[in-house]
Amino acid sequence: MDIKIHAINHRDISYPPGGILLWIIIILELVTFGLGIGGLVYYGNLELELFHTSRLMLNAPLGMLNTLVLLVSGYFMADTVAKLKSWELESSKRSLLLTMLGGLVFVGLKSWEYYEKLSSDIEMADNMFFTFYWLLTGFHLAHVLVGLVILLVIWINMKSKSMAVELADVESGAAFWHMCDLIWLLLFPSLYLVF
Repeated sequence: MDIKIHAINHRDISYPPGGILLWIIIILELVTFGLGIGGLVYYGNLELELFHTSRLMLNAPLGMLNTLVLLVSGYFMADTVAKLKSWELESSKRSLLLTMLGGLVFVGLKSWEYYEKLSSDIEMADNMFFTFYWLLTGFHLAHVLVGLVILLVIWINMKSKSMAVELADVESGAAFWHMCDLIWLLLFPSLYLVF
């Protein structure tokens, strides 16, 4: 097989996986979502009863299932990187496929949840809780879709016999994917459990 795994050996221990620019982007994304969650909590404290009754309209078991799906998907992403570092390319590709499968399941479950809301005439303009719900979960879903595109490009490069697999690219994809996991781990309790 002609596939080569390129690892950057000249990085020191303080250099973050995926590179500094990616981590600046990740920090900005986390701050953006943090501000959104802060707004949710602020307005939730102003209208506790409204936020509580609105939260009860969410499908918490489905949200929990989505949380488990993303956590398992995140495990397989970490396994992808670990296997690649151990020069186990075929095993790494399988783990990456399982990561993407988890992402697709998340998208399917989230789409079903959106369908449930729209079928019940629950829209963004209904109240402040649902404004935050649609904005935060929609923005997160967009990040998951971008993450899936990134992972697909990495998988195509891994599958192509003429391409070299850059460990730094895989680490970048993993960092972005784990950011999506982390954001959901903040959104799930904030939207589905707190109020």
